Amino acid sequence: MAATSARRVFLEKGALVGGGLLLTGPAVARASGDANEVLRTLNSLRTIHGNFSEKEIPEAEVETVLQTSLRAANASNMQSYSIVVTRDRARMKELCGYAGSCLMVFCVDYNRSLASARSLGHSYSAEGTESFVTGAVNTVLCAQTAVIAAKALGIDSLLTNGIHRGDMERVWRILDLPEQACFPLIALVLGYPTSPPEYRKGRLDGAGVIHRERYHRITPQEAEEITRRYDDPREHLGLVDDWKAGGHAHYLDWFFKEWVGRRGPLPTGEAQMQRLLRRCGFVDSQK
Repeated sequence: MAATSARRVFLEKGALVGGGLLLTGPAVARASGDANEVLRTLNSLRTIHGNFSEKEIPEAEVETVLQTSLRAANASNMQSYSIVVTRDRARMKELCGYAGSCLMVFCVDYNRSLASARSLGHSYSAEGTESFVTGAVNTVLCAQTAVIAAKALGIDSLLTNGIHRGDMERVWRILDLPEQACFPLIALVLGYPTSPPEYRKGRLDGAGVIHRERYHRITPQEAEEITRRYDDPREHLGLVDDWKAGGHAHYLDWFFKEWVGRRGPLPTGEAQMQRLLRRCGFVDSQK
């Protein structure tokens, strides 16, 4: 009964998203309390890193998140994605390094469309970069909508590219993914934290992020201001707080030297991801 009630409340809120989120400026002040609640949900989004509790999400709420995620915009209404769901925590750890109550792996996937075309005797191709970019946009919109749906139900989340670390072939093997026209793009861990985060992560919102009328190129002074904001602990923009311990003058020194640099030099041959994208058919063939 409780799950049904929560689902009803969420769906009622969701009906407001289409119109409520289009309101800007003074219109927001005139919006209804429910529409403002939708905005509050969006502004309360947060990421949980590794400290998910053992508390399980009711299956009815997992289904609500899934069904709501399918309402995301997508090109030609073809839904060029698949969502593989697992509740097995050991499998989650093997796939992405994290475990919560539920893991959803969002894949760019054209196999459903290919099967439909074949069944009707049509020729259809999902190969090439354009198909991948279109499918990737559709897939990410679906994943982010799932994040919002989960938060509206009081469920926290972590979007992670952990499925791309190490031997990526394991993702195909564990989930039995087709080798052609299907690429695991991002994983979403859902659950409840052992303890709430102490703060919400900050976001840059000025020069270099939002551009008015035309693209604005960062000036040296604006670059210095960005560095200053990352250094300010009150902004909560960084991944770590102890960057000074490594002798760095600025947080971004730590980020570019240690965080980005941890990956080592670029591979001299074809990278794993490029090879797998080529196998899927999403890399344009050389003429």
